[in-house]
Amino acid sequence: MNDGGHKKPSRWTAPLLPLVLAALVPVGCRVTAPPRAARPPVEMPPAWSASPSEGGEVVETWWHSLGSTALAQVVEESLLANWDLKVAAARLEAAIAQARVAGAALQPRAGFDFSANRQERNFIGLPIPGAGNRVLTSRSTSYGATFSVSWELDLWGRLRAGHRATLAEVQASAADLAAAKLSLAAQTARAWLATVEAAQQLELARQTVTNLQRTTELVRRRYSQGLTQGQSDLRLALANEAAARAVVAERQTVYERTVRQLEILLGRYPRGAFEGGPSLPPLPPPTPAGLPSELLERRPDLVAAERRMVAADARLRQAKAALYPRITLTTTGGTSTRDLVDLLDLDYKVWSLAANAVQPLFEGGRLRAEVALARARAEQAAAEYARTVLQAFAEVESCLAIAGPLETRERELTEEWQQAQAAWRLAEERYASGLESYLTVLSAQRQLINSQSQRLVVQRAIWENRINLHLALGGGFQVAPAQAINRSAAVHTSP
Repeated sequence: MNDGGHKKPSRWTAPLLPLVLAALVPVGCRVTAPPRAARPPVEMPPAWSASPSEGGEVVETWWHSLGSTALAQVVEESLLANWDLKVAAARLEAAIAQARVAGAALQPRAGFDFSANRQERNFIGLPIPGAGNRVLTSRSTSYGATFSVSWELDLWGRLRAGHRATLAEVQASAADLAAAKLSLAAQTARAWLATVEAAQQLELARQTVTNLQRTTELVRRRYSQGLTQGQSDLRLALANEAAARAVVAERQTVYERTVRQLEILLGRYPRGAFEGGPSLPPLPPPTPAGLPSELLERRPDLVAAERRMVAADARLRQAKAALYPRITLTTTGGTSTRDLVDLLDLDYKVWSLAANAVQPLFEGGRLRAEVALARARAEQAAAEYARTVLQAFAEVESCLAIAGPLETRERELTEEWQQAQAAWRLAEERYASGLESYLTVLSAQRQLINSQSQRLVVQRAIWENRINLHLALGGGFQVAPAQAINRSAAVHTSP
């Protein structure tokens, strides 16, 4: 089986070349976590201008700290059943899978090939004595088994940059999921508040109808006794009663609409049959806002914007590295024989070792354009990060600034409601005694109804501002650590 004059290679050296190469390749494939990007210059105040900054921890499940069991229950239900949250979770899984795809390019590609070939060839007119014009037939059988390894040397960091970009995008998707949870919790809490307020406004409208019916009976009785100044008081009382019933119908519609909106957030069919809490409990003391600098690490949307800035910077490095040659090493080893029983006999071994280098020369400016595109996207990501930071600062400042005025307004409306209630009772008593006109009673009723309705609106606004403050501060949601994300996006050794 050996050619004369040629030294027979070692039985083991050549077939082991693919395995040796596969063992050495991972040394150059280590990829560290994406670094932090240089943040664009954004003014960072030492403290919030709207309120003194105090240290404090934002509780992760902040809805449990608001003193309402009903509110906590609906938020927990929405986090388990909401479809938008499931969409965000699926996007994270897709990003992790994409990172694995990108990381696979850093690893060697290995494969095993088995082949069996049976062929027949016909020959005619061969210069063989006695063959003449006969057709000569040749049949042959061959078997082969080869193991191959190929690996692209990432000398310029193109593959590593692409992998770092996908890891940063996974981290951004994880932050997006945390932001979606935070937003859903706040959105559900606001929807629950709207439902509670709508129920209270509906109950107020029904109570108003009851009170006006009582007043109408008083006017009717005085009219039948000839104690009023004509039918005008009675007609006006009946008109007010009808208007109050119309308000009940309107607020019933508002209540059912808010209930259906809440049911959708909870992943339920919108039947309009949700039972909200009877009233809003007193709010606990406000959560300390902390320092502006702490916001950059706490808000998931800011973390996502920063990670996308890192990813865009890595894409730029990847595009620049694509301008340089790509070097690929390929090795194969195995056996090739005519008999299947000899397939494992190393006397029939075959092997090859090759290196390939490809340098782009002319592609119509495509590679340079891709570098320019990546640079523009990196600048865009940096600008979007700066814009998101300023927007986050504005949201916190706004919530802190309006907290005091809302509480002042609620106190004044409570005082107005108490005084209007006393004035209405006094006006009714004096009207029953013939000492006041019906217009005085009507004016007192309107002020009482308006003050009570406005008080409910402001109480809801105070609650919503507290919820918005938790949302603006990051809500305590923790983005998954980079190490855990990197493990999730690690390249598998299987296909």
